[in-house]
Parts: sequence; C-alpha cells; structure tokens
Amino acid sequence: MRPLHGMQVVSLAINAPGPVAAARLRDYGASVLKIEPPSGDPMNHLGAGWYEELTAGMEIATLDLKDAAGIHVLHEHLEDADLLLTANRPSALARLGITWDALQAKFPRLSWVAIVGFPPPNENEPGHDLNYQAGFGMLNPPAMPRVLVADMAGAERAVQEALALLLARERGGHAGMRYVALSEAARDFAVSVRYDVTTEGGVLGGGLPNYRVYAAREGYVACGALELHFMRNLVEALGVAEPTHEAFAEAFLQRTAAEWEDWGRERDLPLTAILG
Repeated sequence: MRPLHGMQVVSLAINAPGPVAAARLRDYGASVLKIEPPSGDPMNHLGAGWYEELTAGMEIATLDLKDAAGIHVLHEHLEDADLLLTANRPSALARLGITWDALQAKFPRLSWVAIVGFPPPNENEPGHDLNYQAGFGMLNPPAMPRVLVADMAGAERAVQEALALLLARERGGHAGMRYVALSEAARDFAVSVRYDVTTEGGVLGGGLPNYRVYAAREGYVACGALELHFMRNLVEALGVAEPTHEAFAEAFLQRTAAEWEDWGRERDLPLTAILG
C-alpha cells in the first residue's frame, strides 16, 4: 500500500509547480481532485503532453470560484479533504473567502500548502521561474533557461511540506498551513553560484579540465571525471601527458560525442554525449 493511500487532496493550482506537486502526491497514493477555472489550466496549451502526464489518474473539475455556487461546491469537496494545494496569490484567494482562519474554522482537519512567489510579507508580489532564476544569478544572458529550476524545486518542497503536515496531524497534532516560496527554492538551488563553485571558471564551472564540456568531432561531450581515480584513468586511457584543458580538448576532437559515450562506458568513465 502506498503511503498516502486514503488521503484526499484538493488542488486549485495551475501552471507548473502546483500540478507537479499534486502529481507527486498522487504517486504516493493520494486521491487528487484538480479544480480548474473555466479557462482551464494554461499548462494544457503550453505543454499538452506534460499536462496529460501530470493529470493522469486525477479527477478534474471545472469551477468558477468567483461565483457563489462555485465556492459552495468547493466547500463540499473540502469537507472530506485532508490537504488543499494552491498556487495563487493570497490576496486573490482572500477575495474568494479562502483564508487560513476561514478554512480552519470550517474544516479543522484540513491542512493547506500555499505555493507563492516570495515569502511573507511579499507573498503577493508577482513573479515566475524566469524572474527567480534571474534574481539569483542562474541565467547566462541572453539564453533562456532550459529547466524550470524554481518551479520544479518548489514543487518538491511543496510535497515535503504536505507530507510533514499530514504526518503531524496523523500523530495527534493539528492541521496546519505552510507557505512555499518559489524564490526561496531558487535561492537554495543557486547556492553553488553564490559561492562561485559553478560560475564560469569556478571549480565546477569549467575550471577543472576533468569536469567540463568539450567539443567532439561531432557534437559535445560532458566529461565528469571529478574524482581522482576517474581523472587518472581518463588520462591513461586518452594517452595524454598531462590533465590540461588543452590536452583534453585536442583528444576529444578525435571521436564523435556518441562514440565517446560508448568508449567511456566500456572503461567505466563518466562521459556523456550532450543532447541537442
């Protein structure tokens, strides 16, 4: 039996982080009801395949929460729910009558995880993944990020908070409410940037010849021979005199990236062809 079997989750969250968190809770065995506005979830238009993956096995309902009838139906769902998951600005939810005090008074067993952009007292400030990454030096302008770091990290943090709240209640405690700020998730994931570990030329930012990206005859290869024994074995296998950037760069031009990946696998060396 999965750990959240029997738990009921109601999610009002749209876009990426909330639905990712809801999908994780579903995978743990929770029953998830995803409530969408009449306009639907933008995820279904921006990435239909991803949306389908995230919502598989969930019940999806459309409610207009700006209408009293919609709020009434929401409250009916919350009667039996263990957790509410949101990703709206608290000020917008408050206009709908959704506040912690109101929920606690009416649904004392209901816990709430609220995904926001910034931590209180700035929880109503606007922002998206791009803004959070920009603010913590995670971008290389003008290139756009290829991974939604803040959204994905925030989703995992939301799951952690949800599990903690549910565990505390099951151990005899009370229901609780937690904010999960995406900007804080980005800040924590950017710690290697703050300490210049992964900045350009940093020890894991290309400063080490045995841990960097090299051009191959075709494509690029990621060389992750970080540990000393991997570096020694790589130097010996490549037949270079010294482990320098120049020596490795010249050596990696002799094969394609795909060939280097096969070559590394045969020799237990961490070499990976970079996907385009």
